[in-house]
Amino acid sequence: MSVSLDFLVNLLDLEPIEVNIFRGIQPNEERQRVFGGQVLAQALVAAGRTVETGTVHSLHAYFLRPGDPNVPILYEVDRIRDGKSFTTRRVVAIQHGRAIFNMQTSFHVAEPGFEHQRPMPDVPRPEELASMRERLAKFPGAVEEFDARPHPIAQRIIGELPWIGRTVREPVQQLWIKADGTLPADPLLHAAVVTYASDMSLFDTILGPHAVNWDDPEFMGASLDHCMWFHRPFNADSWLLYDTDSPVASGSRGLARGFLYDETGRLVVSMVQEGLTRIIDPAKDH
Repeated sequence: MSVSLDFLVNLLDLEPIEVNIFRGIQPNEERQRVFGGQVLAQALVAAGRTVETGTVHSLHAYFLRPGDPNVPILYEVDRIRDGKSFTTRRVVAIQHGRAIFNMQTSFHVAEPGFEHQRPMPDVPRPEELASMRERLAKFPGAVEEFDARPHPIAQRIIGELPWIGRTVREPVQQLWIKADGTLPADPLLHAAVVTYASDMSLFDTILGPHAVNWDDPEFMGASLDHCMWFHRPFNADSWLLYDTDSPVASGSRGLARGFLYDETGRLVVSMVQEGLTRIIDPAKDH
């Protein structure tokens, strides 16, 4: 396991501090707020640690307040239902005595049924594409900045890097992702790693048509909610194609969809996220 991936696995190894209550640590990084994918993944692990049968098949989450990256996060799990086929959990993430996030997630015992799927797009294979570090080499100082932080998720972006420059693009993006190393054979951990990675680039699709960057002072962006459906077993440490689009943006909110395919072409995970896309008027006090 790489050092960067070991960092993520440790981040997801929550401390049980009471029945149905877990504590998540924070990475030793300088951030203004907690990365949404971290809270999603830690909350999923907290829920999964209270489930005896089945694997996760869906989660529906809301980001309520920005997380403080300087203090741990408490995850309280409500065991809503334990059924024969489906198990349901509700998770609330708490900091400073207030809820910053809540999620409802469901676990399902595998059973046979209908089979069909949307085909995987025809795209270059990951081995045909340059690594993120190689692509950043052409930008002064970018590699040094990249190397200064852990990168547990390897990425191979198809086409232009979405956050370089202010080029107006179509609201679509495709990239290959995987854990940067080998993970233990734990389905909950693989699901949590993909959940963490799913929030890394989905929002970028919303910004494509709008010549705006995350660091623009006139722009405020944040994830509002995040939903995922896990269709088939997969390995998060093997390449997965992340096919994303944004069908609409309106009213200071944008919607993005994502589909994850394994290298054999199986659609394994689908997701939808709505994000805040607020244009700030510098003449007004916000």
